[in-house]
Amino acid sequence: MRTTDFTPYRRATVGFDRLFDFLESGSRGETADNYPPFDIERMGADRFRITLAVAGFGNDDLDITSHQNLLAIKGRKAEREEDKGRQFVHLGIATRAFERRFELADFVRVEGADLKDGLLTIELVREVPEAMKPRKINLATGKSEPVQIEGSNENEAGGNRAAA
Repeated sequence: MRTTDFTPYRRATVGFDRLFDFLESGSRGETADNYPPFDIERMGADRFRITLAVAGFGNDDLDITSHQNLLAIKGRKAEREEDKGRQFVHLGIATRAFERRFELADFVRVEGADLKDGLLTIELVREVPEAMKPRKINLATGKSEPVQIEGSNENEAGGNRAAA
């Protein structure tokens, strides 16, 4: 079963450039390559883990790049001297080159990566800057005292909730 990350839909933003880019990339009819298989796990409110099955790939065969809201993982098995002249009767361990891309939500950064037992684990953390966190704003009604509007600290649903 294939699931889609609807995080871009849940966030209230000014300007819809990223939303339209997201919708257009999904409607281009790009064929989905399911190699290598991966899991995405929520470790906490602001922590995530991506695990890719990359059996047969070593540290030198993998390239992980994080740029703005995109995480790209490339794998290319280097030709080794010891592999030359080997004749396989059956070759079932997939070591073909791959590139897997993940769109990251705003303020998500890669904290670290580890390769162990054929599994590449990438730790992600969401750090919202203080300037972007909800804050109390005084609202003058013109009648009496200013009314306090309180923002929620929970950004998981995406938008800010206000309480009067």
